[in-house]
Amino acid sequence: MKTIVVDGKAVTPSKVVCVGRNYVEHIAELGNDVPDEMVVFFKPNSAISDQLISSHQEQLHYEGEICFVYNQGRFSAVGFGLDLTKRGLQSKLKDKGLPWERAKSFDGAAVLSEFVNIDEVSDELSLTLSIDGELTQQGGVPLMMYKPSDILAQLQSFITLEDGDVVMTGTPKGVGKIAKGSKFEAHILQGEQRLVSASWLAN
Repeated sequence: MKTIVVDGKAVTPSKVVCVGRNYVEHIAELGNDVPDEMVVFFKPNSAISDQLISSHQEQLHYEGEICFVYNQGRFSAVGFGLDLTKRGLQSKLKDKGLPWERAKSFDGAAVLSEFVNIDEVSDELSLTLSIDGELTQQGGVPLMMYKPSDILAQLQSFITLEDGDVVMTGTPKGVGKIAKGSKFEAHILQGEQRLVSASWLAN
């Protein structure tokens, strides 16, 4: 089983729960419709990785996200995640009305930073992602259609969250292809305070 690091300790999530289409500008950039309900999909434990790959049978796209670790009924830690997507395959599946798992849940599809414990989820949480020194994605809780408290309540209404599970909260605009050899630098901020930093070299 794959593990993540929370305040220096190894934790084994049973699953990664992902919220899709949670930022209006990202919905627009992909030409999708604004959903009537929160979009949820899953990645298995085997998708978790600390390595960034640029291809997996086809070109991959990145989506930077604020991620939380669930523990004892609440979001107890925060980190940065990259939701990797086979965009071409996803488009074909969507056109046929089929599930996305083949495009979203493959091995290595959830690239996660280390996590730090938090006392509460701040409305000032945000992310930045730079690729080869250029700011590519920026966004946070104020821009989310479904805030972290809404996400948690809705998830708890229909699934069991196990302690250690990771919840990915959606991506702001700026997604794109992963070029082999590019350097990704990611940060989670609370206001001006940097809580988490991570970097990956795409291989």
